[in-house]
Amino acid sequence: MESLGKICILGGGTWGTALAKIVLMNQKHLHWYIRRTEQIEGFYKFGHNPDYLTNVKFNLAHITFYSNIERAIKDSDTIIMAMPSPYVKQYLKRIWNSTFKGKFMVSAIKGIVPNENMVISEYLAYNFKIPTENIGVLSGPCHAEEIALERLSFLTAACKDVEKAKLLSKGISSRIMHASVSEDVVGIELAAVLKNIYAIAAGVCQGLQYGDNFQAVLMTNCAKEMERFLNGVVPMERNTCEQHYLGDMLVTGYSQFSRNRTLGTMIGKGYSVKTAQLEMEMIAEGYYGAKCIVEMNQRFKLHLPIVNTVYQILYDKLPPRAAIEKLIESF
Repeated sequence: MESLGKICILGGGTWGTALAKIVLMNQKHLHWYIRRTEQIEGFYKFGHNPDYLTNVKFNLAHITFYSNIERAIKDSDTIIMAMPSPYVKQYLKRIWNSTFKGKFMVSAIKGIVPNENMVISEYLAYNFKIPTENIGVLSGPCHAEEIALERLSFLTAACKDVEKAKLLSKGISSRIMHASVSEDVVGIELAAVLKNIYAIAAGVCQGLQYGDNFQAVLMTNCAKEMERFLNGVVPMERNTCEQHYLGDMLVTGYSQFSRNRTLGTMIGKGYSVKTAQLEMEMIAEGYYGAKCIVEMNQRFKLHLPIVNTVYQILYDKLPPRAAIEKLIESF
């Protein structure tokens, strides 16, 4: 693979829109699959996504829109997946394995496939027989809202084939985007799942009016727990202080743009989980991630008090204050 070729983004949400902006800062043309035809019509009418990041303007001469996902994949070489993880199975269910042949599949999804308990790279490899060297990941401390504002952001391109990771890194680097390279595909994906869970915990504590001192201790323990889980599930030499582990966890735990933190804050303030989700009108990946990680950990039996606490709040309806007070005993 000498170049990324024709790049396609799957997904027309906030993150997909931010990624489109990133790609078009370096590439002349983009293929973009958006499920709803009325959303595509909105682009032609307004020159921007009618539903998300509406302040980001696009030159539509540089974009080919698709409402047929199979056609979008067939016409492209590098496929960047940016849909919410609960929708992955629905998006891909009618696509033949042969459609992915020779494609470089890149997951920019910071979540896990519900009920399958697989990160996206594992799901693609297992269900569509895509070679691991043709699967990449984009992750790191990078909020879509800050991309829209053209604030300096950071991503890591990971792939077992390091040359492909380097191509991806070069293909998205610009004056607002620094991109590094890694081989730790599954570890980075799992870290992205965990950081969403930890952001819910941080939000719950914010809603309960715990202060900055406590949040610092909470994040410290989250970092320890993340390292313990990654080393237990995907053992390899890694430094979890790097941006795609610790950096992503910190920005998700502290940022005003974090959906997961927002969900936790609402729960901490007394909202029920269901009411908070309905009022947000956006998917907080950590809700699904907590269940998946707890189920995965039944096999590994690692010490995950923070993940377990979030799970108990979300699924067992344990009162947030009682749950956090119990958690503090483990610190």
